[in-house]
Amino acid sequence: MNKFKLSMLTLALAAAGTSSMVFAQETADAQTQQAQEEAIEVISVTGFRGSLQRAQAVKMSESSVVEVLSAEDIGKLPDTSIAESLARLPGLAGERRNGRTSGLSVRGFNENYVGTSLNGRELLGMGDNRGVEYDLYPSEIVSTAIVYKTPDASLVAQGIGGTVNLETVSPLRAEATRAVNLNLEKNAEDSGNPDYDNNGHRISFNFVDKFLDDKLGLAFVVSSMETPRQEQQFRGWGYADANPDRAAPGVTVPAGTVVLGGHDSFTRSAMLERDAIAAIVEYAVNDRLVVKFDGLYIDFTEQDVRRGLEEGGAEWGTGAYTITGVENGLVTSGFHDGFYSVVRNDSRRQDAKLKTYGVNLDYQINDYWTANLDLSTGKVDKTITDVESYSGVGRAGTANRPLTARAWQMTPNGVRYSNHPTIAPVDLTDPSLILLAGPQGWGGALNPVQRFQGVPGFGPDTAQDGFVNQPVFSEGLDSVSLSFDGEVDWGIFTGAEIGVSYQKRSKTKNNKGAFLTANTWPSAGAIPNILGVADLSFVGIPGVLAYDSLALYNSGFYIETDAALLENGRFGDTYKISETLTSLYGLLQINTEISDMPVQGNVGVRIVQADQSGVGYNTFSNAQGFTNALNASGDAKYTDVLPSLNVSVEVANRQYVRTSLSKVQSRPRMDQMRPNSQVTFQFNDSNVLSTNPENSPWGGNSGNTGLKPLEANQFDLSYENYYHDNGYFAASFFYKDLTNWHRSETVLTDFSEFYIPGFHRSSEETGFQPPALFVGGLSVVSDGLTGFVRGYELQASVPFEILHPSLYGFGIVASATFMDGELSDGQRIPGLSEEIYSLTAYYEYAGFEFRISGTKRDAFLTETRGLSLALDSVVDRGAELWDAQIGYDFTESNIDWLSGLRVTLQVQNITNEKTVQTNGSDPRQITLFQSFGTNYMLGLNYKF
Repeated sequence: MNKFKLSMLTLALAAAGTSSMVFAQETADAQTQQAQEEAIEVISVTGFRGSLQRAQAVKMSESSVVEVLSAEDIGKLPDTSIAESLARLPGLAGERRNGRTSGLSVRGFNENYVGTSLNGRELLGMGDNRGVEYDLYPSEIVSTAIVYKTPDASLVAQGIGGTVNLETVSPLRAEATRAVNLNLEKNAEDSGNPDYDNNGHRISFNFVDKFLDDKLGLAFVVSSMETPRQEQQFRGWGYADANPDRAAPGVTVPAGTVVLGGHDSFTRSAMLERDAIAAIVEYAVNDRLVVKFDGLYIDFTEQDVRRGLEEGGAEWGTGAYTITGVENGLVTSGFHDGFYSVVRNDSRRQDAKLKTYGVNLDYQINDYWTANLDLSTGKVDKTITDVESYSGVGRAGTANRPLTARAWQMTPNGVRYSNHPTIAPVDLTDPSLILLAGPQGWGGALNPVQRFQGVPGFGPDTAQDGFVNQPVFSEGLDSVSLSFDGEVDWGIFTGAEIGVSYQKRSKTKNNKGAFLTANTWPSAGAIPNILGVADLSFVGIPGVLAYDSLALYNSGFYIETDAALLENGRFGDTYKISETLTSLYGLLQINTEISDMPVQGNVGVRIVQADQSGVGYNTFSNAQGFTNALNASGDAKYTDVLPSLNVSVEVANRQYVRTSLSKVQSRPRMDQMRPNSQVTFQFNDSNVLSTNPENSPWGGNSGNTGLKPLEANQFDLSYENYYHDNGYFAASFFYKDLTNWHRSETVLTDFSEFYIPGFHRSSEETGFQPPALFVGGLSVVSDGLTGFVRGYELQASVPFEILHPSLYGFGIVASATFMDGELSDGQRIPGLSEEIYSLTAYYEYAGFEFRISGTKRDAFLTETRGLSLALDSVVDRGAELWDAQIGYDFTESNIDWLSGLRVTLQVQNITNEKTVQTNGSDPRQITLFQSFGTNYMLGLNYKF
């Protein structure tokens, strides 16, 4: 067991029941007695200051470089979600998704490259890959969260960014507690959709107690929430080369000027519902054996609607446009003469269930050695149903339909539309005008050759009135580990730990989808069950008709045509990945002195043997244009050795210099491990007749089941000064040498074997000529990319009473992180922001509490859902978010019957920060603008 030198604060926290550490007994009786006397004062600090103090104690006692988050009380983190609280820690940054802080980057790497565990066991995520969406896990179950920036060999879940370990309460060590949390939530923005509101709630009950003479401990949490989100969204299609001939008199359009090609703008309303149950049973069978069971069940549903318009503009919608303003290569204003607007009523529902259970047996073999056996199983099932529904002024091809003409002005928030100067506007809220049918004829999966051949199946372009994407995911993780740790007397080594673990994991994806045709086809019918109007005034458009497309789909209104018949990407993105990891590790604890300076640390190695495999499909089109899907499979086996060294030197009283050398890795993304490949063919004349391989009609993409983990060698150096029980400052430097990263490269490939005479040819306009080339680019994922990330972290916690006693209760916690890095091909690191800042100013005294917190991060590479709900890379410009909380704890009052009650008011996103994504480096070329509004929460916490 590790022999730590006890400080006054760490012993106090041990006495208070902190379950995340085990401290060795101090041999000096006088010092122990003094520490216990200080404990009386330390453990009386509650609330936010108490959570900072407990977190600081853990941070100070660790040999690794860590950041720590501690709950203010049973069932109460400092923020409303795990993600928000973690995002305030130094070196970490949160990412908003659909208005919620969900994603998390650690030292420049997003959650796909961060290991996450619950009570030391790897935790399944509820996303598309390995990454954990932290806001979906109830904060009420977390007692402590430790972020390991430097690993040791005993950590099961490792990542290049680091490891986040969430810890639940230990009922045998915690005090008996019953706590009820009730929060009423309201978004400041009125719902833009008539069938949603902006009200929500959260309620939870925490129970902790001991029975059978304190041998049996029980803790459980029941949590339920409904949280709303309102969003205004502009999305630009992209920017095309502007035609100088379209300039108004007196306007010059220099070469290279670009113009917005089109947009889809939505008003989005969402409701997230989550019910969760967590239970922990801990039983001390005797003085040597403790058995612990814990289980977690989460039922998560999010339903949202996105109602608005999809409209082409200059170049990509119509050539009949006029440019009225140009600035530095961007068309800033103009008007176009007409487009058949596509009214979108899209609805998405995500359903996910997580179940994870574990049993842990801790056995004291003798006075020096302990054995630990841990078994766990987890499963996640998730289904996304995303319905697109199109309506407009009549089905494509219908005569005498009115065109929508618009004027536009570029703004920092995207585009602002207004009426055309001479053409009357079209009322898109008129039920007699707007019909349930695709007005553009964008649909239809048949290519020109198929239509010429009269291929049966999904009809002409005009037959698509919507689409449904319905990917189904299932993931399971079973694990068992056995370890032994104890004391040794081998010179500088005073403790040892050895262990073995076995993990079996699988993930499946069934990428289902279907074309939707209204049952009124080939005519266009009225929209049934109109709900009202969806408000689009934020882009200068009055609104569009609103209806429930998901209910319409579920009622059987649409005729479905399986997209897998006509799209190679359906079977091409359907797979099952399996992997088995067998790990053996050894760890030696260091405890010595150098020049009277205490030295602690550990040195170890983890050996990981991986056996991974995948099954899926290779897809291409046959002579009739339907998808051929052939079984595909792949596998790989390899062994990795991961050494690590952590050293902490107490250079002066409560001042530490820590350093670390380690090799770290993240498992490959599961969507990239699929063995699938798919062949595509472009029927455009410019492609088919081209003799340039870069413009070939042939193409495809492929996964790679043989991918090895992403790896890095890393070095860390930090100085930490704990000058006060509730105050410290620290400076850190880290460098990560990326020795293996995954690249997506295009390989020139011969597609001759897929050529079908009479099918692979150009359009009717050119007489169906065969392709000039039979080679094209195949996009594949492979190992071998290198790169680096380096950074500096500055952090401080300052209680103001050190300045003057009258400032007791005031304080700040602040951090700044500066990073740079890139991959060897010039690409960004996913999740890396060059600058990250965090600040919390607080006041707590006599039950009254107030704090305001802000986080800011620079631009970073992230992902968004594109076609078929696939994840596409985009650049997010970053955000500055401010939250505040004010409250009162009646336990500090003289009102006995209110003792145990805490009332809080929280305000999130005070400044209504926007999410903005841009095209390349020009911040004016907005591709995505989102506004979510300010969120208010009134909370009641009653502990008894």
